[in-house]
Amino acid sequence: MAMEAVDERLVRREHGLIQLLDPPFDKSDLNPGYIKGYVPGVRENGGQYTHAAIWAAMAFAGLRDNRRAWELFTIINPVNHARSAKKAAIYKVEPYVVAADVYAVPPHTGRGGWTWYTGSAAWMYRLIVESLLGLEREGDKLWFTPCLPPDWKGFKLHYRYRETFYHIAVSQVSDDGGGMRVSVD
Repeated sequence: MAMEAVDERLVRREHGLIQLLDPPFDKSDLNPGYIKGYVPGVRENGGQYTHAAIWAAMAFAGLRDNRRAWELFTIINPVNHARSAKKAAIYKVEPYVVAADVYAVPPHTGRGGWTWYTGSAAWMYRLIVESLLGLEREGDKLWFTPCLPPDWKGFKLHYRYRETFYHIAVSQVSDDGGGMRVSVD
C-alpha cells in the first residue's frame, strides 16, 4: 500500500530527484494553471518541486515506512548532490542549501534551482526533526515517534525549549514485541 503513495516513475534515483508529475504540460490542451508557464521539466511542470518531495518523505514516515522515508530524504538531501566533483558540476548550486527545484529534462537534468529563495529548507528541517527523528512539541509536551533506519543504534539530540535544555538520547533496541519503548531519566 505505501509503495503506491509515490509513483516509482517519479523517483529518479540515478539523477537524485523526485518529480512532481510526468510528463510535463507542454503539448497538452489541458490547462493546469500557472505551472504550464514553466519550461517543461522545471519546477512544478515535471521537475522536482522540493516542497512536494519532502511532503512525500513525511508521508512515508507517517506510515512508519522507515525505509522509504529515509530513501526519499537521502535522494533530496542537497549534500548528496555534491559527493563528487562530477555530481556537483551537474547540480550547479550550493550543496549546503536546499534547492526549491531540481530540473528533470536534458540538458539540465539534475540541476538545482532557486536555492536561497525557498521555504523548502524549513520543510526539510521539519522532515528531519519531526518526521524522521520523531521529536514534536505540542503545547508543553514533547512527543517522540522516531522513524529510524533499522541499522541505526540511536542518536542524541540537544533541545532547548524556552529556558530549559533537554539532552535526549534515543536508543533503538530489538524488542520481541515489535513495539517502541521510551524511558526518561
